[in-house]
Formats: sequence, structure tokens, C-alpha cells
Amino acid sequence: MSVPDYMQCAEDHQTLLVVVQPVGIVSEENFFRIYKRISSVSQINVRDSQRVLYIRYRHHYPPENNEWGDFQTHRKVVGLITVTDCFSAKDWPQTFEKFHVQKEIYGSTLYDSRLFVFGLQGEIAEQPRTDVAFYPNYDECESVEKRIEDFIESLFIVLESKRLDRATDKSGDKIPLLCVPFEKKDFVGLDTDSRHYKKRCQGRMRKHVGDLCLQAGMLQDSLVHYHMSVELLRSVNDFLWLGAALEGLCSASVIYHYPGGTGGKAGVRRLQGTSLPADSGNRHRPGALTTNGINADTSTEIGRAKNCLSPEDIIDKYKEAISYYSKYKNAGVIELEACVKAVRVLAIQKRSMEASEFLQNAVYINLRQLSEEEKIQRYSILSELYELIGFHRKSAFFKRVAAMQCVAPSIAEPGWRACYKLLLETLPGYSLSLDPKDFNKGTHRGWAAVQMRLLHELVYASRRMGNPALSVRHLSFLLQTMLDFLSDQEKKDVTQSLESYTSKCPGTMELISLPDGLNLPPVPFTKLPIVRRVKLLNLPASLQPQKMKSLLGQSMSTKSPFIYSPIIAHNRGEERSKKIDFQWVQGDVCEVQLMVYNPMPFELRVENMGLITSGVEFESLPAALSLPAESGLYPVTLVGVPQSTGQITINGYHTTVFGVFSDCLLDSLPGIKTNGSTVEVIPALPRLQISTSLPRSARTLQPASGDEISTNVSVQLYNGETQQLDIKLENIGSEPLETLEVTSKILATKEKLYGDFLSWKLEETLAQFPLLPGKTATFTVNIKVKLDFSCQENLLQDLNDDGISVSGLPLSSPFRQVVKPRVDSKPANPPEGSKAGDFSHVKVRNSAQGDCDFRSHKASDRAGIQILIVLVF
Repeated sequence: MSVPDYMQCAEDHQTLLVVVQPVGIVSEENFFRIYKRISSVSQINVRDSQRVLYIRYRHHYPPENNEWGDFQTHRKVVGLITVTDCFSAKDWPQTFEKFHVQKEIYGSTLYDSRLFVFGLQGEIAEQPRTDVAFYPNYDECESVEKRIEDFIESLFIVLESKRLDRATDKSGDKIPLLCVPFEKKDFVGLDTDSRHYKKRCQGRMRKHVGDLCLQAGMLQDSLVHYHMSVELLRSVNDFLWLGAALEGLCSASVIYHYPGGTGGKAGVRRLQGTSLPADSGNRHRPGALTTNGINADTSTEIGRAKNCLSPEDIIDKYKEAISYYSKYKNAGVIELEACVKAVRVLAIQKRSMEASEFLQNAVYINLRQLSEEEKIQRYSILSELYELIGFHRKSAFFKRVAAMQCVAPSIAEPGWRACYKLLLETLPGYSLSLDPKDFNKGTHRGWAAVQMRLLHELVYASRRMGNPALSVRHLSFLLQTMLDFLSDQEKKDVTQSLESYTSKCPGTMELISLPDGLNLPPVPFTKLPIVRRVKLLNLPASLQPQKMKSLLGQSMSTKSPFIYSPIIAHNRGEERSKKIDFQWVQGDVCEVQLMVYNPMPFELRVENMGLITSGVEFESLPAALSLPAESGLYPVTLVGVPQSTGQITINGYHTTVFGVFSDCLLDSLPGIKTNGSTVEVIPALPRLQISTSLPRSARTLQPASGDEISTNVSVQLYNGETQQLDIKLENIGSEPLETLEVTSKILATKEKLYGDFLSWKLEETLAQFPLLPGKTATFTVNIKVKLDFSCQENLLQDLNDDGISVSGLPLSSPFRQVVKPRVDSKPANPPEGSKAGDFSHVKVRNSAQGDCDFRSHKASDRAGIQILIVLVF
């Protein structure tokens, strides 16, 4: 026997093996339709008995394994069912002949056989036959299951007759010596009359009868026969058959203790009748009436408890049996299958460490030279068994070995798809997920070196499959999630490979669906570059919107009443943290600053970097940047133009790095700092540019309020001198200017010394309003200096601190700038001890850009004064 059955379990020892095979040309679809219906009849209650018969179906079974049927009867093919197509009477003789040829393959062990013929109608099909069933087609065959039940009952009749024949003690008759195939040559010429030989024959036959009893549903009798066999075989050191007797004893005990089965096939084994779980092995209840009305002997329960092994003893006997099998090179398959059966029992007993010892032994069992397909099957089953006992990483290892075996150099046509599928199944064992969100939680799980090796194998397998998009996705995932574990050289190698792949198939943010139903989520490059801070910037001071105020400085909008609601109170802190206290303007360029750094050991080129927004139509203006190798925090400003009004939220940014397009959301960035992500966009406002006819002043004064924009121009006048200031107003925006207001406010401390410094006429200027975009208007301000220096030593010091403030602003709701009047902070009376020689300042505010600066020097006959005019808009 050279082909192991890795799906074997202890309860298979009580099954009858039935092979179902096609004869002639039968489509695979039709055959497996019938095979599924046939195999659904896996157990039946024996008529006039409380015994249950279990059937194990196979559609392929090596004939050489059938030669071990005397050693373990569950390996013997006792039933054959063939399926064939026959559409004409002239083909029937040839078809029936093929059926007989098929029977001859397993003829030495068959109890009974059946032929199912589909398509043949007429006189031949109407003849009653027991071994042949005719059906018009594969849809009209309702009686298949009933015929299978009758077939199984015929198998039971033969089985029972053989059991009774072998179990009967016939004094004087010579008991034949049962042998396995490789033993036959060893017993040639032995003395058949020796006591040693007779004990060997008796022990082997007792073991064989125990197998038949177990298959016939007589659990108690099988336990008795197995015990007797063990004693006989141990006395003659017949180790191979002693191991088989011990394994049979283990199987019967497992069936008693675990009636639900150990094979993990849910729903296959059903408890019959009203049997208690502990009694389901024998299918009897103490004191229950049998079919002939006689009470069952309750001593069977006592005998079962005595002969049945305990759960701990089962494993000890399995170890002993396997140690006996290991003495025989030709029993490698038997030893391997015994290890597998023991592991399934230990898995139910939750004894994982002992189970791993059995599996480790199974790994090193030498079989014949296995084919590549058999190696794949062996490693896959080992992986499943390790998974069964909770050794997930060991399971992943053998599954990965099986995957590599699929593309071994000796295979003419490597199975890259099968390799890729098996590699995917290893991911959980290595604590690896293909969802990048699982790696944003901070703590890395698993061995990074092994995970990177596995990801490289996925990349290579997907490339050999001819799926470049899959290769790009896996390589992107490797670079994003394993960046901290890559060496500098590995970072260069991975990025070069990625650029090579993306030159043929760019990376996208689309979900990739695999044929087996697995979906690969997109992989955004949130670490290339790494973003540490996001800050929404206010508009430049000259473009910032301000609420309009009247000339008296009071707000034009009325305050809303305060309403408290406990329902939304808990949300206010979060909303306040996200909402920005300034505003953006429709049509104006807005800026968001990111502090980024490059973790790569080489220059990082980021292409097509822009903002991801929601709430308002937004035109993002893409940027390209190049970050030096391993740079520190580096400011990057992303800009865009809101096209409509409302609330706009900055959700993240998008990049193109190494040919991979990424959408990076702020919520998925670990350790990100932001001052808020939502800002209000108001309608477009007018923009006014103001220039004056006076030169700029070398001296700059700050305006009274941070909301005001000012520039300084200067002019030098003597007392009594007059100068004209021409102010040019140009509409450089897209909205018309509708209103212009100019006002002045005189802060008088010594009223008798002051006159009207500024005067203007707006009639000609206002006639040009509304001022359309691109148009220009001018108006003139007259500056006249009129001061009285007599008897005022401290006047210049007063003028230096106080002065005259003139404010002018465009008004067209809700226009760009509203100017606040200067708040006086200087007391009205000058301090004592001030000197008359200090410079004096007269501050004039207007919606223009410029100051006027007049300098005076104290003299006996004439005095000059420097006047600084601050124009604010």
C-alpha cells in the first residue's frame, strides 16, 4: 500500500467501503450529480435490528490498497457502483462487458455490485434485474436512494455471514494465517503445526473478527475480540498485527466515547433512535426490548465498561501501535494514517501539545517517492491538522510549503493560481491581513521578516499569473505596512520594482475582487510622505472678510438669542474643535499647510498632490514636490479655489508616488495634529486697490486694529501750508463697488490749537459709482496745516501721542473690508515735563494706501511739523 488516505479517522474502522465509478464516457457533471445522491445514503438502520451500518464512499481508490483488506477490513472494497450512459440497444452488450471488467479489479473482496444505466429504454430496460438499474435520464431517477439502501442491505447480509463464519469456533479446523502482501514470502516453509504459528493464526483471526464485528455494528463484541487478539499477538511478538489490534481497540473505544465522530464532518454521523450518547456505540439501552421481545442482557454494559479504553488509555495505545508500525518499512502508510487518527482524537480532547508530537512524527515518516500532487496533498492535510489543534503558525508554514510545491521546478506546467490561493490561506497564521487599516492600530503583530517574505511571494505569484494590478497592490501593501522594517537597500529595491510595475499598470484606489470572493482594499501611501500636522490658513490680511460696521463702530447684525439644549451639548466640544473661526471666500485661492517629512533614504518625488474636500464644490490645484532624503518636518502648502458657498471640510489629500495614486484621509492618519478641518465659505466679495499721489514714508506705524490694512505715505508741510492728496480707487475684483464712505474723527486735546486738517468733496467720485470691475475712480483730500505754537511748550509731545484719525471705507454689503476707528488709549492731558522739541504726529486714516509725514524744527520765526497720515482700508 503506497497511497495514504489523509482524511482517515477512527470511526472509519466501522464503515464499509463502496467505490462509485463511471464506465465508458460519462460527463463529469452528470457523474457527480449521481455521486452526490448516492453518497447521501451514508448510514442505515439494519432491518429487524437496532444495529446501524455506516458506508464510506470513494470515487477513486487504488487497487493495491485493496490488498490490505484482511489486515484492516475497512480498507477492503466491498461494494462497487458504476454509472454509465447507453442510448441504444446495440451498445448494451459492450456496456455490460465494461461493467464486468470493472468488477474484476476489486473482484477478490467485493460483496455485491450495481450498474446504473442512463438513457436506455425499451425491451432491455424493462427486464427485471437485481444488479442493473435503468433510468431514462439524469433527471428522472427518483429511486436512486432507495436502490442504494437495498444495495447496502445486501452488503450487510454478506458481512454478517462472513462474521458468523469466522467467529464460530470450529474445533479441529485449521485456522488460516492472514497476511499482508509483503509478508507472504516470509512465511514460506514455516512449521504450521507449531504452537507459535497457531497462536499467530488465532491472534490475527481474532483481530479480523473484531473488525467485522465493528463494521456490523456490534461494538461490544469487537472490544472483546480486540482484547483477546492483543493478548495472543503479544505472546508471539507479532508486532505488525499487534499494532493493528491495538489500533482497532482504540477505534472502538473512540466510537464509544465520541459518538459524534472525530473527523469534523458535521451532520454526517447521526445518533439513532433514542440511544443515549454513551450507549450509541452499541445502539442499545439497558433493559430495552429487542426485536424478538427478549430483554437485552444488561451484562453487555458491564462488559463494555470493562473492555473499553479510557480517553487517556486510547492515546497510550495509539502510541504503542505506532511504535510497532514503525518497525516495518512497508507499513509507512499505516503508521502515517494512525498518527492522523490520533491527532483528530487529541484535538477533541484539547491536548494540543501531544497532538503536535504525533504530527511531528508523521512529517518524518518515509513513504515511497511521492508525486508532486501527492506532496501538495500531504502538506495541505498537515496544515489543516495543525490548524485543528490550534497551531496556526505551524499550519501556515506547511500551507506555504504546499504552495511552493505547486510551482516546483519538476512540474512542467506550474500551478501559479493554486500557489497564489494557498499563499492567501497562510496569511492568518502569520498574523497578516491585507487590509492596511489593521496596521494603523499601532502595535505590530507577527514576525515582520516572515511577513515580508510572504508578501514578496504573493507579488511574484500574481505576476506569474499575469495579473500586474494584483502585483502592484501587494507591493504597495508591502511598502506601506512594512516600511519601518525595511533596510535602506530594501527600500530602494522595493520602490524600483514598484516603479517598474506601475509603468505598465498604475496603482489605483479601486477595490480588487479575486475569483474566490476575497476583496483586496486599496492601499493609500500615508507614509510617503508622513504628515504630522494639518493647518487651514486664513486668507491674506488684504483679502480677509470682515463684518461691516457702521460709522459709529457698532455691528450691523443683531445678536441671536441663546437657547440651551442638553441633547446636543455633548457634541459642541467636537464641533468647536473642527470648526475654524475664520472664513474663506468663494473664488479666492485658499491654502492648507501640511508639515511632512520623507522617511526614505533617497529623494522622494510626490506628484499630483492636492486636497480632498466635501461639502462645497472645490477646485484643487495640484502641486508637485521633491523632499530631500530623510528630511525633517517640511512645510507644504496645498491650494484650491472654492466654487460655491457653504461649509467645506478638508477630508484629506491625494498623492501620486512611484506611480501609485493614493487618497489619504485625515481620519486614518495616526498622530495627526490639526486645528480643525471645517471652514465656512462666503459669497464672493469686491476687491479694491488704493494708491495715492504721495511718496511712501520711510517710517511705518501699525494700525490701531489688526483687522485694518494700512500703508504709509509722507509729505512735509509748514504751518499754514496746504497740500492735495489724490487717492486712486481701482476695482480689481469681479464684483462691482456700490458705495464709498469717507469720514474723519478729530481727537482734540487743545481745541484752540486745532483746525480742520482734512477736507474733501465726494460728489464727482460718487458719480462714478457703482464702480465696475476693472474701472478706476479718484477723489482728492486737501491737507491744510493750521497750528498755534504760542505758549504751548508741550504741544508737539501731545501731537506725537494723540492726533487726528480719518477713516474711509468702501461699503457694499458684505464687502471686503470694514475699518474700525482707532481706540484712544492716551489721556487727554499731556504729561508734565514734556519737551516742545519732540516730533509731533497727525494720523489721518483713509481707504487708501499711504501716509504723510511732516517734520518741524522749533525756531523763533517759523516752525515746521511732520504729519504722518495712515491710510487704512
